[in-house]
Amino acid sequence: MRFTHPLARLVVHLILIAGALLCLLPLAWMIVTSLKPIEETMTSPPTWVPSAWQWRNYYDAVIYRADVLGYIPFLRYFRNTLYLIVMTLPGVLISCSLAAYGLARLRWRGREVVFGLTLATLMIPFPVTMVPLYVLFRELEWIGTFRPLWVGAWFGGAFNIFLLRQFFLTIPEELSDAARVDGANEWQVFARIILPLAKPALAVVALFHVMAVWNDFMGPLIYLQDQSQFTLALGLQAYQSQHGGSEWNMLMAASTIMVAPVIVLFFFTQRTFIQGIAATGLKG
Repeated sequence: MRFTHPLARLVVHLILIAGALLCLLPLAWMIVTSLKPIEETMTSPPTWVPSAWQWRNYYDAVIYRADVLGYIPFLRYFRNTLYLIVMTLPGVLISCSLAAYGLARLRWRGREVVFGLTLATLMIPFPVTMVPLYVLFRELEWIGTFRPLWVGAWFGGAFNIFLLRQFFLTIPEELSDAARVDGANEWQVFARIILPLAKPALAVVALFHVMAVWNDFMGPLIYLQDQSQFTLALGLQAYQSQHGGSEWNMLMAASTIMVAPVIVLFFFTQRTFIQGIAATGLKG
């Protein structure tokens, strides 16, 4: 729907701005709390402006000592999270793009049935598969290692396959046919024609996956046992006191440090991200 009248456009913009500010309110509160002295974090009524801006909270959050766990290796959590991203991201892009290409551009019997079954897996909640997966990884003696968190990424994911398939369908078939006439085989068509044109969609998949790994709490909680293996999402739990009286300014500072890279990543990739989202799903 287009709003051509200036007053209507103004009202729409004001509503969008109000909605954006409402969504940013928790983020702003987290940042403000991360800069407060500990005694001001739980005051009633709450205050938005600290009496003294505690910038040192961010340094203290990195070298924080918990009452039970002792020193919290925040930088190690950061390294573990980056390790999982490095190990999973190539697998997601390779496996999902190959599966999506086979479902979008190749003609074979049962293709639509396989695609329907792939989409059906999106309706299966994680708690349903949690116990069978845990039993499987226990039999493989992978519990307590990073393998359960990255090996599965090399076997594709239904949502990413669907996203890439829809984008591949928007690429004209004539480009592939022209390449085949010039002597290119199917692999060359995929690698030299389809993938270069699908960079926006691949960027969207990569961004979604990085955010999923960065924020994943349940997976590390189930499969990791040693504190030295914790990821950032799981490590944040260590900032909460086991005997009450959690230092909320430290927790908010650590949370801000964790959120900042994702915001920066989206800021620099938003053009490609929006382009990939806009071009995906235009053809069924």
